[in-house]
Amino acid sequence: MDTQGRDKAGQPVPARGDGSMPDGDGSCATVYFDGACPLCSREIATYRRMDGADRLRWVDITTAPAQELGGDLTREQALARFHVRDEQGRLVSGAAGFVTIWRRLPGLRWLAWLAARPPLRWLLEPAYRVFLRFRPWLTRSVVPRSPN
Repeated sequence: MDTQGRDKAGQPVPARGDGSMPDGDGSCATVYFDGACPLCSREIATYRRMDGADRLRWVDITTAPAQELGGDLTREQALARFHVRDEQGRLVSGAAGFVTIWRRLPGLRWLAWLAARPPLRWLLEPAYRVFLRFRPWLTRSVVPRSPN
């Protein structure tokens, strides 16, 4: 599947639930990412090169039609926090979203296992919230500045 909800033959992925997107058909988890954010794009590119990434659906929320987000996720919510929809249609965000990805990538399963253990389990979401405060600054520092 590509980032715009089409299979390898270029056909749209069938809608389910509210008619807006797959919502737990068991086929794969869906990762919603901000393709306009250089920092986010770099991290997603790293994940997408990993073994198992082809079993995830990658949706760039800046270019995807609103119906691909589902009835329970707005574009504004998706831009404010990282979201992943699992195979059962459950929407998770923040640190839990990253752990959901890590569980599905064989090279990062150890990290998911570690993240599920105290004290990391208790620290990841607060750390993610701190990161969100600094994300604009970090994004500016990642983007190469054009010479004036």
